[in-house]
Amino acid sequence: MAKLTFFILSAIIALSAAFAPMPRAAIATTTTIMPSSASFTPLNMASEDMTWEGEYPPSKVLGPLMSKMPSGLLGMISILCAGACVYSIAQSGALQQEPGAFENGSWVKWYYILGSFGGPLAWGTHVASWIQRKNGM
Repeated sequence: MAKLTFFILSAIIALSAAFAPMPRAAIATTTTIMPSSASFTPLNMASEDMTWEGEYPPSKVLGPLMSKMPSGLLGMISILCAGACVYSIAQSGALQQEPGAFENGSWVKWYYILGSFGGPLAWGTHVASWIQRKNGM
């Protein structure tokens, strides 16, 4: 239990340090190191207009990686993610049926928890596949 408490406390400290304001001296040295003509892709994408008219959005809303993927590949990834989610939930349910599983937590397995993230990923890749199919890719 002490390890879990230490891990949670470390995560909270790391997250709070990420949102701490930078001292002015650090800001001044950071801006002098970077050239003024540098342009970063994430910042450019954030300033792009992502609105559209019509039934479906353009492929650029999927980002730099998925906008280049074909619809069939995204559909297969969606099926794989959905399969991993269904398998993980079914196997976790089977482990819950074992005697004493709830008392000692033996039904909780990290790989079934990881597989359960396949549900939201399947939905997202399904929508991306639909967008790419509508755009002719």
